[in-house]
Amino acid sequence: MIDFGFDKIALIGAVALIVIGPEKLPRVARTVGTLIGKAQRYVADVKAEVNRSIELEDLKKMKTQFEEAARNVEQTVSSEINQTTSDLQSAWQPPESDALPPNSGQHDGLTPAPQYRHPKKNWRLKRGAMPQWYKQKAGIRGKAQSGAARVARFRPRRLGV
Repeated sequence: MIDFGFDKIALIGAVALIVIGPEKLPRVARTVGTLIGKAQRYVADVKAEVNRSIELEDLKKMKTQFEEAARNVEQTVSSEINQTTSDLQSAWQPPESDALPPNSGQHDGLTPAPQYRHPKKNWRLKRGAMPQWYKQKAGIRGKAQSGAARVARFRPRRLGV
């Protein structure tokens, strides 16, 4: 803004005192002060609005750049996936010229994958670490008995009945 020194303000005050008069000078000074305050607030509001619009433009530019980068990444990833898929498909299928019927008896140099065989194990059965012959020889119980069966087995027998 305009640079006012002390001497310029004193000169303006003396001229205003002579022109306006001592009765109206305080009211005029108050009105001028409020008008200057309003002008400063208006200038500050305009500056803030300009700064907001500049920041909004910057954000819009950043948004478009980010969206463009995201599109580029998406295109790159999809092209790589397509390339990998086509490579896997070409590697998985044998060439058409070398294709032989499955029962031709000729060997093309590649060994076929062995067929899956189920292990035929019943994993639900508990397997003991001790062999059955050792259990029989040592007299270890091989089968589970209920408590009543065990009592009946070892109950002394009555004589005479």
